[in-house]
Amino acid sequence: MAARRRIGASLGLAPFLLYIGVFLLVPTLVVFVHAFQTNDTPAQFSLDAIRQLNRSATLKITKDTVLLSISTALIGAVVGAMVAYVVSTANQDGLLRRFVTSTCGVLAQFGGVALAFAFIATIGNTGVVTGWLNLEDTSWLFSLKGLTLVYLYFQIPLMVIVFLPALDGIRPQWREAADNLGANTWQYWRHIGFPLLLPAFLGSALLLFANAFATYATARALVNQGSPILSLKIGNSLGNEVSGSQGNLAASLALEMVVIVAIVMTLYALLQRRTSRWLR
Repeated sequence: MAARRRIGASLGLAPFLLYIGVFLLVPTLVVFVHAFQTNDTPAQFSLDAIRQLNRSATLKITKDTVLLSISTALIGAVVGAMVAYVVSTANQDGLLRRFVTSTCGVLAQFGGVALAFAFIATIGNTGVVTGWLNLEDTSWLFSLKGLTLVYLYFQIPLMVIVFLPALDGIRPQWREAADNLGANTWQYWRHIGFPLLLPAFLGSALLLFANAFATYATARALVNQGSPILSLKIGNSLGNEVSGSQGNLAASLALEMVVIVAIVMTLYALLQRRTSRWLR
């Protein structure tokens, strides 16, 4: 009987495992193989593409991408955590909580060409706000500074969604026990609240980092020239009008991104496991 249940569970997981294999494992394997090959036909083993990761131009793109992801993750985590705290203190079935959570659910998924167009139409060269305020230079919108602002549009709502369950997991009995022992508000948060929420906060910040690090469509629609971040560099390497396709370079850059995201998500999983101990 137990064997039949295990077989039934395995069959139920088969579609999911097939989906993971086709859309995650196979592309990752292809990227790994192509990163160590040449663009010749037939392809031969080569470390040229991997060596290009150490070039100054590539290192600068990697550094800018990491800095962009870190800055938007930190700002989004801090602001989103404050918004989530305000929401957590509201009535569970109240209008404020339902409105904020539903709005954040929509904004966290709003990106790509639509988001880029919204910012261009608002604060671009001929944007509405640009005309109202008589702004002369809005070229910063199409640089890393602009990407930072645009990314925060979906990073903050995402933080609210992923961090709110941790705040809801803080039990009122813990605060009451601290009050009975003579602790003030600062002592409660310093010795109880902050230590409990720190793993969840760091895990959420790592998730925001991975989200920004892998974003492509929004940056592609906003930045028309150059490759300031890794995802755009990969896209341009696959269809470069000047030097032609550089599939092996794109694969090596993609492999670099896979390694970085894998490390981040491993740390995220470890922090989530620690958080789940007291959220049950």
